[in-house]
Amino acid sequence: MLTTRKKKIIINDHKAHDKDTGSTTVQVALLSRQISDLTSHLKKNPKDNISRRGLLKMVGKRRRLINYLEKVDPKTLSSLTKKLNL
Repeated sequence: MLTTRKKKIIINDHKAHDKDTGSTTVQVALLSRQISDLTSHLKKNPKDNISRRGLLKMVGKRRRLINYLEKVDPKTLSSLTKKLNL
């Protein structure tokens, strides 16, 4: 689970300007962190199918955002994937 403090750290690392909290890069970074946290949860709890469904929804949403970013700004996408190790 992402706390407010963790979210602020991720947003500060990926924001484009001072008031940026919802750009595509920030959303992808937040989703990536949530996906990694949920993946570790599912390794400990393999029968948690409701969380697995949420994980699949998050992965799909991140994929759509990455596809959008690829069309709009491929240069930013390449730097983001290197930063997040995607």
